[in-house]
Amino acid sequence: MNPALLNTAIQNFISENLHTDITTLLLKGTSFDNVETKEIIEQIEAKSRCVKKLPIWFNTKNIYFPNKLNIEQTSSEVTAKYKAESLSGDSIIDLTGGFGVDCFYFSKQFKKVTHCEINEALSNIVKHNYEQLSINNIETVNTDGIEYLKTNHLKFDWIYIDPSRRHDSKGKVFFLKDCLPNVPEHIDTLFQASKNILIKTSPLLDISVGINELKYVKTIHIIAVNNEVKELLWVLEHDFKGTIKIETANIKTDLIEHFGFNFASINDDLEYNLPQSYLYEPNSAILKSGGFEEIAHQLDVNKIHQHSHLYTNDNLIDFPGRTFKIETVLPYNKKEFKKLNVLKANITTRNFPETVQTIRKKLKIKDGGNIYLFFTTDKTNSKIIIVCHKA
Repeated sequence: MNPALLNTAIQNFISENLHTDITTLLLKGTSFDNVETKEIIEQIEAKSRCVKKLPIWFNTKNIYFPNKLNIEQTSSEVTAKYKAESLSGDSIIDLTGGFGVDCFYFSKQFKKVTHCEINEALSNIVKHNYEQLSINNIETVNTDGIEYLKTNHLKFDWIYIDPSRRHDSKGKVFFLKDCLPNVPEHIDTLFQASKNILIKTSPLLDISVGINELKYVKTIHIIAVNNEVKELLWVLEHDFKGTIKIETANIKTDLIEHFGFNFASINDDLEYNLPQSYLYEPNSAILKSGGFEEIAHQLDVNKIHQHSHLYTNDNLIDFPGRTFKIETVLPYNKKEFKKLNVLKANITTRNFPETVQTIRKKLKIKDGGNIYLFFTTDKTNSKIIIVCHKA
């Protein structure tokens, strides 16, 4: 951490060049004392990624930013706020503190927060930033979080951990054992320090695999922001033996779409129906959850095919996802489709053998407009086109 970067003139330069081409800045260079051009560019690259993701940090004076990778890996303010508001108590420890966004929001719910970060430079940055943000109930500790628990034998109301992909693990990670820290390996150590554990993982982690790897899973939260799944949250409670609850949340600008069900209740006991008056497409958090049958049972809608994950009924309902009024349903046939004279439409495929790109080329449909076309398979295994507009 270079304190010279907090010089008012340099801070102004950073703010004024958030949209400047980085290559141009590198070639042109800067003439500030005690600061290299590379350091300034690192601040510009990191801060520019915080406009929407971390608006409080972006809009607070004298915030020191780490490298852009740390910003990419950190929770957004939206997801950090959601997870913090689901917890309560006197004390919580974050074993993998990172840039400290989660701890910032934990500090609103807990009297004492401990932020562990093994990277000394990042730990110092976080401590400085908390001072700028006027947060005084977070202790920053430059150490390995797991070792901190083993050494100090402290007790906490909650433990939070966000394991990351191993450096030697190539490609995508689908198992907790392939992350650092290895949570399944240290689970007993964690439970010695707290009865309650919250684990954040990538959305790529398979829910059934995670349940098998962990102990005492109580609740799994699937968090999406504007219909893009961002993270899975695993709530573990020592000695919990009840039914695992799945909670989905799609956080939108003006509301949060919630849907929950018991993991054990997932089954295939459903009746299917042909498209009726309305078509419903679940949000991405529900699609990740696998609660396709629960949607039908709880909201009194019918699936149109076991694998299509589209729903229909004759009465408009409040649905956690997109809702459409069906205009007509056609067999997937080029001749039949031409009769509609649709030249521009939004296309979605569900349980369909062809890609959107192939369909656009074959049927000569441009993207956009108010018409929505769903290419899918119905309960008779027929390939169909559902023509609709937003309800």
